[in-house]
Amino acid sequence: MNEQRNEQNNEQNNEKKYGAIAFLPLLVFLGLYIGSGILFTFLGADGAFKKFPRHVALLTGIAVATLMNRSMKLDKKIDIFSENAGNAGVILIGLIYLLAGGFQGAAKAMGGVESVVNLGLTFIPGAALIPGVFIMSCFISTAIGTSMGTIAAMAPIAIGVAQAAHLNIPLTCAAVIGGAYFGDNLSMISDTTISAAKGVGSEMKDKFKMNFFIALPAAIVAIIGYWAFGGAGVITGDHTFSLIRIIPYIVVLVAALMGFNVAGVLFIGIGMTGVIGLAEGKISFLEWVGAIGEGMADMFSITIVAILISGLIGLIKYYGGVDWLVNTIVSKINERKGAEYGIGLLSGLLSAALVNNTIAIIISAPIAKEIGKNYGIAPKRLASILDIFACAFIALTPYDGGMLIITGLTDVSPMAVLKYSFYIFALIIASCITIQFGLLRTKEEKEFIEANKIKK
Repeated sequence: MNEQRNEQNNEQNNEKKYGAIAFLPLLVFLGLYIGSGILFTFLGADGAFKKFPRHVALLTGIAVATLMNRSMKLDKKIDIFSENAGNAGVILIGLIYLLAGGFQGAAKAMGGVESVVNLGLTFIPGAALIPGVFIMSCFISTAIGTSMGTIAAMAPIAIGVAQAAHLNIPLTCAAVIGGAYFGDNLSMISDTTISAAKGVGSEMKDKFKMNFFIALPAAIVAIIGYWAFGGAGVITGDHTFSLIRIIPYIVVLVAALMGFNVAGVLFIGIGMTGVIGLAEGKISFLEWVGAIGEGMADMFSITIVAILISGLIGLIKYYGGVDWLVNTIVSKINERKGAEYGIGLLSGLLSAALVNNTIAIIISAPIAKEIGKNYGIAPKRLASILDIFACAFIALTPYDGGMLIITGLTDVSPMAVLKYSFYIFALIIASCITIQFGLLRTKEEKEFIEANKIKK
């Protein structure tokens, strides 16, 4: 017993908290990957973001993390890394990646991608292709409540249409991501909405209404932006399509809209591609299996990235980086506007640092609730701010799951996509305007401010 106690005491003594320095491994990764990518882009090199592979940049960051706190055993650090890298959420994301790749490969092999693309080229005006992609992504994500599921379903279709119509591929990718996060932030069944509303004691319908008045103007701005910069697609020649080959896509989208599990929906979609392809004689069984395998192989890279990122964040959290971030933001608040900005910044930075907007909201909600009591901020307002900033900040990270999926399906860099993130930028600006000018405040909030003489 004494030996076990001594061992536990030694472990506690070795738990050195680094504060801001805990984020050094993440900064090393971002500096190497993004920094080298930007450098080689300016130098005009082909495949600029592939010159220093992200896996190698990540491994370098992980190596830095394991070198920190030399008094702590390496075995303990590896255990912490492994526990976080292999948690249920990360494994589920990896499964979705692989299934999305398998579905894309199988659908392409049996002619589904070609038919969907040609259908779009036949009926959608060239000038409305990219705004149409954004609106459809908004609709799907609001219905199913998940950005990941929306991107997995929409990305192959949108990219195929854009390539065939000779449209801007990074702009199309940004439209899919923006639409996906529109619903992730707004949907009544989104895990971020549920976490934000329940965490601060708000009714979800009230949070939805508050959120809607901020998200709608941002979406309108985004549609105008995609219309203005998207250009008209060059659509020439005959584009024949087979409706039966489109059925797997329809089933996947409808099933997702009905709230079925994303992984289960993709399993069904893969199965349907085989049934249709074999029935039409378009592909053989082995060709179908091979196409699934090739599609999954295309997603191996981003799956590994997601696992490594999660493990690295686990070490950063263990070293006290997350606690430092929370305490630093809270200590700077001294007015109503500062409180709202602080809550948003806390949620957003945690979301980007943890690469998980739901966890960021869960961590931030109790703190936001206490801050809200001191400054008379309505629960629905708190929930809205938490959700908006958590979704917006993670959508602007080059290593977010949605970004990894869509860049994995194309040969474009995250930076090329991010510069067209019109909806995300508009959402942040719209939120800041409501904070800065005190918009959307309830009667109770205004009365609280006057009664307590709180600085606005």
